[in-house]
Amino acid sequence: MKFFGMFLNRLKSVFWVLVSFIILFTGAASAERLAVKASRANIRSGPGTSYDVLWEVEKYHPFLIINKKGKWYRFRDFEGDEGWIYKSLLGDIKTAITIKNKCRVRKGPGKKYDILFATEKGIPFKVLKQEGSWIHVEHADGDKGWIYKTLVW
Repeated sequence: MKFFGMFLNRLKSVFWVLVSFIILFTGAASAERLAVKASRANIRSGPGTSYDVLWEVEKYHPFLIINKKGKWYRFRDFEGDEGWIYKSLLGDIKTAITIKNKCRVRKGPGKKYDILFATEKGIPFKVLKQEGSWIHVEHADGDKGWIYKTLVW
């Protein structure tokens, strides 16, 4: 009987560990994704203008929000970098950012279409629509085209 009680206690422990993992995973999977709506935005080391500017990003740069402190949002970007940005600089815009160098942007959704231009890693775009594995994108300067979805985050 003592063995059965220990087995049940162990089973309860395993159950609660699994429930905790499910809750953590669900929370990570539902992280809020926002993008810069201003033409440029400063990324800061902390939640306020008194903190250092770490770098600057352009319009449509996407972020996963990981924390909020007042009107400041802590984020993680496509490279895993973290920083703080002011809430009013962000919007709920569907965006993508290139994750490889020499990404070809084409005239249509497929390799048979002409290449309009190529981009380097870290170029953000607004997503206009998707057809299969191809995404119709627009850069802040107005350039539009189609990019293969594995080339963006």
